[in-house]
Amino acid sequence: MDIAQHIRTVPDFPKPGILFYDISTLLAHPGAWRSCVDQLAEVCRDWNPDILVGIESRGFLTAAPLALELGLGFAMVRKQGKLPGQTVSHVYELEYGTDTVEIQADAIAKGQRVVVLDDLMATGGTMSAAVDLIRKVGGEVVGVACIIELDGLGGADEIDVPFHSLVKFPV
Repeated sequence: MDIAQHIRTVPDFPKPGILFYDISTLLAHPGAWRSCVDQLAEVCRDWNPDILVGIESRGFLTAAPLALELGLGFAMVRKQGKLPGQTVSHVYELEYGTDTVEIQADAIAKGQRVVVLDDLMATGGTMSAAVDLIRKVGGEVVGVACIIELDGLGGADEIDVPFHSLVKFPV
């Protein structure tokens, strides 16, 4: 199934000049969503992960059902101050300034094989930060996947592990 047909584009969101790729229409179509999860499962199985990590917030929607499908655990990478308990932080550079992502300190066991998932890869900055954070806590990132890749922004070039996207849209 061509899941791209089920992804809505919203012009000028969240600000003028941005074309937003909305997966809510994909999530609302059971056949397309099933196909998306199946396609991601096929990719992730080849990487033989122990646990999946989703990046806030639409990465949770991608990784959690996939973890269930694969019989794996699921962990969250979130913005600073959003996770309870002890966390480990990673600060990364933005075009103008910095941002911080966190994971719970006990979410990943040392040496666990991890696949990181998000709904969309643009410049790769957040995904790269999540990979760095997982390495910081002792995880071995064996792959990165997303539903949508914005082709032409160089995001995949920022990732130093195997990467797969289901759909590519030009910028």
